[in-house]
Amino acid sequence: MVTSDNRTAQYTPITAEQMDEFCMRYSNGNFQQTSNMGALVHARGYAVDYVGVRRGGGIVAAAEIVYTAGVFGLEGSIWIGPLCDPHDSQALTALTEGIRRSARAHKAISVTAWPGDMYLRHTSNGEPDGDPDTDLMTNYMQLGWQHAGFTRGYGSVVNRWTYVKDLTGLADERALLASYDKRTQWSVKRAASMGVHVRELADSELNVFADIERQTAQRRSFASRDETYFRQFKDAFGNKAHFMVAEIHIAEYVADMRSKREALQTKVNQLQAKYDEHPTTKTERQLGEESRNLAAADKRLAEAAQFAQHGDILPAAVSLFVDHPQEFVYLFSGSVEEYKPFYASALIQHWAMTYCLEHGITRYNFYGISGVFDDPNDEGRGVLEFKQGFNGYVEELPGEFTLPVRPVLYRLKGLAHRLLKR
Repeated sequence: MVTSDNRTAQYTPITAEQMDEFCMRYSNGNFQQTSNMGALVHARGYAVDYVGVRRGGGIVAAAEIVYTAGVFGLEGSIWIGPLCDPHDSQALTALTEGIRRSARAHKAISVTAWPGDMYLRHTSNGEPDGDPDTDLMTNYMQLGWQHAGFTRGYGSVVNRWTYVKDLTGLADERALLASYDKRTQWSVKRAASMGVHVRELADSELNVFADIERQTAQRRSFASRDETYFRQFKDAFGNKAHFMVAEIHIAEYVADMRSKREALQTKVNQLQAKYDEHPTTKTERQLGEESRNLAAADKRLAEAAQFAQHGDILPAAVSLFVDHPQEFVYLFSGSVEEYKPFYASALIQHWAMTYCLEHGITRYNFYGISGVFDDPNDEGRGVLEFKQGFNGYVEELPGEFTLPVRPVLYRLKGLAHRLLKR
């Protein structure tokens, strides 16, 4: 219990409903700190607890703690939380005490948190854009939270680096498209012109999502979730979870390509006749360029005939988005390598930000990047460059903090990890 300005900041257990109400209005509220996530982890066999801080009759801070089994005992996790102003030392102190008490009640050895507060803002290219929030770090560590360091890469449970686009001031889809870089604008327009359409998958179609996500994981060597997980996710989040697919409509694509081919053939014939009548270097150059375009169109039509053997409508890319009053989050995705030239992934992203404009959401969260900006061979380079094409900015989060609760077991765990070099 902490007293400040004749008001008391006091930790208290709270209900899932109270957690949601606070999370929905808190500036850094996010889907990870909701009862929906609690329902998901409960379905997967984990225990969940909610702790809050009251002051002046209202909740001013809160945390959802998920308890999972480790080798040395239960361990608590607070994903993208706690929801607490890190500069409000009284509230943070009270919440830390509440977290510690919850952990003791569950006989957990520690609780690890990944606060969603921004430590340092960066430009899209990774250049610092402001000053680091050193007070945030100090306030946590003074309360016994141990910091895991300023890491880069994808090794953590929660990414320390996120890519975000601020949609404030973008009036409509046209303005949104114009806000991307030229290459990404072209990709979005190209996808739309090639018969690619985005729609939401029905619950009965989640196998499509899981199959493409699994193929992508195998191709890129990362761990994938199975169909059961995605069904549990949909059950927990309901209409807040949007499983989207970008599909190629082959008949539409072929009709468009035939129309373009006919136009190119006409242009080539005209240029050939012009060159035969009066040969010039300029006409020869134009004829060569349009002849190459015609050959490319023939090649795409031949490819389309091959694609048509797989069906009339072909799923090319999938993405899972999660709706929250404070932001719209891009969480999982996958794509079919064979259909990469259709730029389906870019069109799905454009759909997501258009959805934000239609629903008054001004923050679009692309989620994790590696935080490495100066290495073209970094494993996350392709993801970074794809997201950079939408012209956002980077949030560097403070990272991982752990609060030891049973010191002996916690030190034993640390020793074991060091011995195993994990």
